[in-house]
Amino acid sequence: MAKNGIVVVGSSNTDMIVQMARLPKPGETILGGVFSIAAGGKGANQAVGAARAGARVSFVARVGRDMFGAQAVASLVKDGISVSYVFKDHAAPSGVALIFVGKNGENSIAVAPGANSRLSPADVRKARRAFAGASLLVMQLETPLATVQAAAQLATEAGLRVILNPAPARPLPDKLFRHISILTPNETETELLTGIKVSNPADAATAAGRLMAKGVETVIITLGRRGAFVATKEGRQLVPGFKVKPVDTTAAGDVFNGALAAALDENKPLLEAVRFANAAAAISVTRLGAQPSAPDRKEIDSFLATRSR
Repeated sequence: MAKNGIVVVGSSNTDMIVQMARLPKPGETILGGVFSIAAGGKGANQAVGAARAGARVSFVARVGRDMFGAQAVASLVKDGISVSYVFKDHAAPSGVALIFVGKNGENSIAVAPGANSRLSPADVRKARRAFAGASLLVMQLETPLATVQAAAQLATEAGLRVILNPAPARPLPDKLFRHISILTPNETETELLTGIKVSNPADAATAAGRLMAKGVETVIITLGRRGAFVATKEGRQLVPGFKVKPVDTTAAGDVFNGALAAALDENKPLLEAVRFANAAAAISVTRLGAQPSAPDRKEIDSFLATRSR
């Protein structure tokens, strides 16, 4: 299958993780957690997820001139990701996320965006060469909305399909939707964007229809272990997830988006690409950490070969 490559525009963070029996309540201190550090940030996670799934990836981001930024870039390079357009900020530190993980895999996250909040439309324009010849642009919402819009416009002009993972959840301008080929919200993000609480497939179909009416070509609502609800002009279908024992769900959505982009870059049919992405996400939740949890291509193919569900 032809591979043209993927551009990811987004955030890079260093994740500081504490594993504990349960998440603390407001004002509560819990002793006995286990601490670790891992590379993260939704943009970098998606770039790594795509690269390990077999795609050629260019990453457009901004980090600080500090230890965390240097480590983040070195980690991306190790995964074969082009960092020619990862800019170093003179004023802001690298982004940091503080993550609590309970024994059931649930998490609570606070993010200090640092240099991520200074990734600018001008930075995206400097990366124009990365867009030339690529097949897809992947983005999230941990960088300024003006930058997301600028990247979407540039991608449209260059003939790239645009995948937007609208996370963290926030309202979006109508003009942005018209540049989005594939929108991948989870249930919370879907409710914020449409006002519809997704409790069943009928709700998902209604919400997806509302988003498509804004100009989005394809809507994929991720439903955790249940899988992903796919809506296109041709029809609506739930692509089931895979049953695994979760350890940490921190980057499951990011791994899903990265693997989805990698599969589409290989011209896999949409539903097959979604099943591939479901498998990658399922593997990721069985491991601790964001980028460390992203599986490689052999793992995904092996998982799919041994699972009917």
